[in-house]
Amino acid sequence: QVQLVESGGGLVQAGGSLRLSCVASMRAFSDYAMGWFRQAPGKERESVAALSWRGYSTYYADSVKGRFTISRDNAKRTLYLQMNSLKPEDTAVYYCNADPSVPYSAYVNRVPNFRSWGQGTQVTVSS
Repeated sequence: QVQLVESGGGLVQAGGSLRLSCVASMRAFSDYAMGWFRQAPGKERESVAALSWRGYSTYYADSVKGRFTISRDNAKRTLYLQMNSLKPEDTAVYYCNADPSVPYSAYVNRVPNFRSWGQGTQVTVSS
């Protein structure tokens, strides 16, 4: 079973930056497509960014393009999300997820039906 632990969230003013981290327990970390998702209060969870298993392809939601960057360090089994120029509408709980049966295409503009989710990390952007 894949275990993922998100961290790096916090309270930041609009225009500020945060870097989220997601440490994964699975083997063959580099063989998985992975993604970041977020859920704001009263809203459905949405796909924010995704990275294909070798990093050749990336996806970003239109709302974060040009501001967020997804990356991975396979040696550390860690997925990152660098968030710059944060806006109040970025306020949400952010989650990472991955599953060997979920292809990269399933992350594009949708949320795959993962078996479970971690606790996520809260990002709050004040105006």
